[in-house]
Amino acid sequence: MKNVLVTGASRGLGLGIARRLLTNGFRVITTARSLSPVLDALIEQNPDACAFYAHDLNDIDGLPGFVTKATKAHGALYGLVNNAAIGLDGVLATLHNTDIERMIRVNNLAPMVLAKYSLRSMMVKGQGRIINISSIIASTGFSGLSVYGATKAALEGFTRSLAREVGRAGITVNAVAPGYMETDMTAALQGEKLQSILRRSPLHRLASIEDVAGWVAYLLGPDAASITGTVLTIDAGSTA
Repeated sequence: MKNVLVTGASRGLGLGIARRLLTNGFRVITTARSLSPVLDALIEQNPDACAFYAHDLNDIDGLPGFVTKATKAHGALYGLVNNAAIGLDGVLATLHNTDIERMIRVNNLAPMVLAKYSLRSMMVKGQGRIINISSIIASTGFSGLSVYGATKAALEGFTRSLAREVGRAGITVNAVAPGYMETDMTAALQGEKLQSILRRSPLHRLASIEDVAGWVAYLLGPDAASITGTVLTIDAGSTA
């Protein structure tokens, strides 16, 4: 059973990815700041294939030990899904410097350091997959999300360069850029705001968590062995 580490798996997209990967036969090692009831239930349903380790990704110095603990318990990693991120809404002129730093640490520094230490067991095995969860905001921009957009653009640049760096070791590196998705966050959208989002989509709908999770599973699977250094957009066509 191949091990895949998924960050930010306590809810939303991370939880959806964990569910899909379990269905596809992976052992899923999850992490988040705390264990949510829904993730706890998922682990209880899959006790031999799903595990949880609490870690705050703002704690960069603790990441090497975190990866070591996970690999000692479950063996070498085959995949890493850098899903966890912070998106703080606010115009740059009034955004606190500590909030800017926190977004960069969690959205950029943590995925890079996690990739660094996850790669070591992948390189020994001569195979591996790294998937970074980006956002369409990296390319479209959005008022009030300048720092968040910058971190996601940086993550895509990291993806392309790392793909070239580790390709010869049999490791692929890709990014997935979701648009608006059907989540608890967007469930509150109503009226003209929701309609304006839907009008951008040729399919006149939002992408679902299952849509994105399915493509993450594909990139971890055998059919994606020759795909690396790419950014896959899943937004129901809103940026077409």
